[in-house]
Amino acid sequence: MKYIQEDSRFTDINPRIAQSVRATFYRLRIITRPEIVTLGDPSIDPKKVVGKYVQPEEWNALIRDPAVKVIDTRNEYEVKVGTFKGAENPHTENFRQWSDYVEKELGPNKKQKIAMFCTGGIRCEKASSHLLENGFEEVYHLKGGILNYLENIPPEESDWNGECFIFDNRVSVTHGLKDGETKLCFGCRWPLSDDDLKSEKYEYGISCPRCFESLNEKKKSSLQERHRQLKLAQERDVPHLGLKMPSKSLPPLQS
Repeated sequence: MKYIQEDSRFTDINPRIAQSVRATFYRLRIITRPEIVTLGDPSIDPKKVVGKYVQPEEWNALIRDPAVKVIDTRNEYEVKVGTFKGAENPHTENFRQWSDYVEKELGPNKKQKIAMFCTGGIRCEKASSHLLENGFEEVYHLKGGILNYLENIPPEESDWNGECFIFDNRVSVTHGLKDGETKLCFGCRWPLSDDDLKSEKYEYGISCPRCFESLNEKKKSSLQERHRQLKLAQERDVPHLGLKMPSKSLPPLQS
């Protein structure tokens, strides 16, 4: 990280460090993208117009204000795992749907006080820029996102409910950025609820109630083979992909 920050383009990067017994990524892959989170409107630029940043220590007071509309800018499957008390769920499947939500649900009241949040602060930065460009006057967003909040606010002072979905093999984290308990369906990559895990349509490593009907035989066969290879690797105490981790770090794979 020190080497990266010596580059003038990255001096203002704020690294977030968390420990895990899991191999959070199997391999390093770096891809250049024209847009980090795709809104579909190239005119929106948080570097030019952005909402007011709110530090984690000031966030609770803001969202407890009944005059403030609190919005979770993440996708449906992320909100399912956890969110802030009283936050509105836009029910989006991807960030491109954000502008449709604003048009249909936020309406003409451009003077309403809005506070937004996302996982790491990037989506809500762009969402705040979008609102301001569309005439909304008072827009706030959580600096560093949910992860910054969970890292700095102790559980006994927290207004967060549940766990925070993240995009690596940990699946979710809790306060202190400790590994969460949320499990993921390998068939559709959606987080699993307790009811999902009890369903007859849930098959470990293969499917869940959400994707059971849509999985074709080719996809199902591929997932079954993947699961078989994972079991063999664990039985032989060798890595399936990536770095070898302590065998005690993960629960045994189910049959």
